[in-house]
Amino acid sequence: MADLSYQDGEWGFRNHERLNMKTREEILGMNKMPVRKVDLPAWGDDVYVRMLTAMERDAFEVGCQEDAQGFRNVRARLVVLAACDADGERIFQDADAVALGLTSALALDIVFTEAQALNGMRGEDVEELAGN
Repeated sequence: MADLSYQDGEWGFRNHERLNMKTREEILGMNKMPVRKVDLPAWGDDVYVRMLTAMERDAFEVGCQEDAQGFRNVRARLVVLAACDADGERIFQDADAVALGLTSALALDIVFTEAQALNGMRGEDVEELAGN
């Protein structure tokens, strides 16, 4: 166990490695979201999904709870936010959700499942958003 002590003009824990804490600027600069490649021949080749920002996820969740559509077209709505190119840039606009929802359910579900996993959204989380 480490001891808190004052030595050489500073407080510190001894006998432990010094924690490498990021600065405010470093943390706020961490805005490049991880990207995952998804093999999807139905869409012609590979597609990528990215982690949502905290603001995007909050907006998605609020939209599921407050929107008159609620849970309707949830797969397309998440894929619109998460589908991206290899550099992490979104390939769909929010308005594309309805048109995307009219495409193959199987293909969309593959991308949705990857986006859900990458964003830490468990099945129970999505059901909770739906109010079930």
